[in-house]
Amino acid sequence: MIPYPDIDPVILRLGPLTFRWYGLMYLVGFVAGFFIIKRRYLAKVPQADPKQVESLVLWSCLGLIVGARLGEVLFYHWVDYSFYLDNPLEIIAVWHGGMSFHGGLLGAILAGVGYLLWRRMPVLPAADAAFLAVPIGLGAGRLANFINGELYGRVTDLPWGMIFPGAGPLPRHPSQLYELLLEGPLLFLLLWLARERLKPGRLTALFLILYGLFRFLVEFVREPDAQLGFVLSWLTMGQILSLAQLGAGVLLWLWVSGAGQVPSPGGKEP
Repeated sequence: MIPYPDIDPVILRLGPLTFRWYGLMYLVGFVAGFFIIKRRYLAKVPQADPKQVESLVLWSCLGLIVGARLGEVLFYHWVDYSFYLDNPLEIIAVWHGGMSFHGGLLGAILAGVGYLLWRRMPVLPAADAAFLAVPIGLGAGRLANFINGELYGRVTDLPWGMIFPGAGPLPRHPSQLYELLLEGPLLFLLLWLARERLKPGRLTALFLILYGLFRFLVEFVREPDAQLGFVLSWLTMGQILSLAQLGAGVLLWLWVSGAGQVPSPGGKEP
């Protein structure tokens, strides 16, 4: 067993203000995403207005935050609907914690695609640039989960098991670290190596497929959400959402590849 490094989730206290690792990790993800998306998109679409690309990032980040909170409530706390009906302000209480990746993904996509269509900017190069940056924020977020001692794994007798505060006396999988490595450095490396080899849209599809696969597998050793448990037989909500994401990635890959196109009368594909 490895001792859990008890790190204070609060970095700094200044009177009534507290600065937490979780907020810092979100900031790291946003800043990294800002520079990567702007640079990659302008490299692929050099005629684009840099100011509009910056606005795209800001709108996508806003959509991510809103979607992540709404996704947490809708996907993971639908059993507590009466509480939210009685306390509607809790739906937007991001300061109380609880952010869903899949909800944030949907929110960022809706906000980003909406802005791109409004400005008549190419969508697929922007999506590829954005999803190349996402693993940085994901890895940082999983590190914050580990520091907070949340989203820990199931009980294990493996030598690297840890006893997390508030999770009982038994050692558990440090599943936050598994996700950190898979969804952060490994996913970023795979996407980075493939970035110039894939046609527009395929990098986005590859992200959706790989993240869905990685998250689905890690959920086997991650403790199911206490309020939900197993949602469908042995599947957790995270696994159900990840399977849906993986399927969307496969469909996008096939669509970008031109699968299912009807040949033209001349015998060639349109």
